[in-house]
Amino acid sequence: MFSPHNNHFQFNFPPSSKLKLIKFSYFFIAFFLLSCGDAKTEKATEEQKTTEQTEDTVATETATKSILFFGDSITAGYGLDDSNDAFPGVLQQKIDSLGLGYTVINSGVSGETTAGGSSRIDWVIKQNPTIFVLELGANDGLRGVPLSETRSNLQEIINTVREKSPETKIILAGMQLPPNMGQEYTQEFKQLYVDLAEKNDLAFIPFILKDVGGIAALNQADGIHPTVEGHKIVANTVWETLKPML
Repeated sequence: MFSPHNNHFQFNFPPSSKLKLIKFSYFFIAFFLLSCGDAKTEKATEEQKTTEQTEDTVATETATKSILFFGDSITAGYGLDDSNDAFPGVLQQKIDSLGLGYTVINSGVSGETTAGGSSRIDWVIKQNPTIFVLELGANDGLRGVPLSETRSNLQEIINTVREKSPETKIILAGMQLPPNMGQEYTQEFKQLYVDLAEKNDLAFIPFILKDVGGIAALNQADGIHPTVEGHKIVANTVWETLKPML
């Protein structure tokens, strides 16, 4: 209504109408606040889901990227105070420093032969590693095991890896024997690794103890197992073949 006492409109609602308007205003404000709250809650929930999904994806990718070293006392780090000083541990440090995101699994067993490796490969390969490094045979050679048996066992291990974990890439680490085992035997022993690598089209390390084997300063008192410094050199030798595969 218009009031003659001033120059502006003034609305005069009946008491009941004012009450209804106030109630409606409260309802609208409450609805608005609840809607904002629901929107914020929904947005926070979506952000949390996205974060969890991202974390799960990263965790899954990380979990599936692994390098399994399957070998004997050289892989296990026999005689070292800290097993992390063995060449697989040295490689893990290098991989971490480069942020490559691979987990190294050391499956080395001191005294292991190719026959022993063949008997345990079925359950070891269940880890489905991205890369499998096969380092076995030295103990066969030192014991004079027939070369046909060593060759057969190594081939069986390779076959099992390819059958049980077909996506896994295999690196074969070659081994050589000291000359006192006889020239013919040592030469044929060295060649069997070359033959297996070619036959199975494998990445190949000709001699895993390159620049270490036979060097007293880089081996422990037994003259066979590398020292900490020796393992660093072994790690570099393995790295030359491993790096392009990461």
